[in-house]
Amino acid sequence: MAEPRQPQNDAYSLILAAIDHGTYRPGDRLVESELAERFGVSRTPIREALQRLETQSLLARDGRSLIVASLDHNQLAELYVVRTELEGLAARLAARHATAEEVRVLSAMAREDRALIDDPNALSRANRRFHKQIHLASHNRYLVQQLDLVHRSMALLATTSLAVDGRGADALDEHDQIVAAIASGDGDGAFEALKMHISKAFETRLRHDAASAPGE
Repeated sequence: MAEPRQPQNDAYSLILAAIDHGTYRPGDRLVESELAERFGVSRTPIREALQRLETQSLLARDGRSLIVASLDHNQLAELYVVRTELEGLAARLAARHATAEEVRVLSAMAREDRALIDDPNALSRANRRFHKQIHLASHNRYLVQQLDLVHRSMALLATTSLAVDGRGADALDEHDQIVAAIASGDGDGAFEALKMHISKAFETRLRHDAASAPGE
């Protein structure tokens, strides 16, 4: 008896997770047959998932092929503008609505993530979990949905700013400031602390990209 086919949403989630985890990086070509074999899904839901990802601008056309999209300078700047405001709002709402348990979880994350300071990839994953916890602590489902879309686009960045020398330690110090503001119920302070955190990450990325650009 044949195994039941997985629904399209499963194929979509599997490909999205692979992009998010760096299995497929900007510029990588995605082939239906290879994806179907990798994930054990028939080609029809894979094709539908690829179409959906292309509609969301996570994939782009390269001739007849689909590749993981990349962000140019203007797209990156636009993304960070939106991310900064939405993340700041999430922190403000978390300061108002987070439960004592949620605050303790955030505090534990900020403390335990210091053990990952020498592993930028692991620290990047932990950083995403930390920010997701703030989103959830806002207790606003519509904001969480929008931030999920923003962070989905962040997967199109080939590198993490946390890999830049010194940025990891600074980012963790900033996490401590964010948690302290949320724990004290200081909505304005949490908003400003998280906005500054994202602003510094963006500046670090811009400096890194400028330094890595080929000379003329």
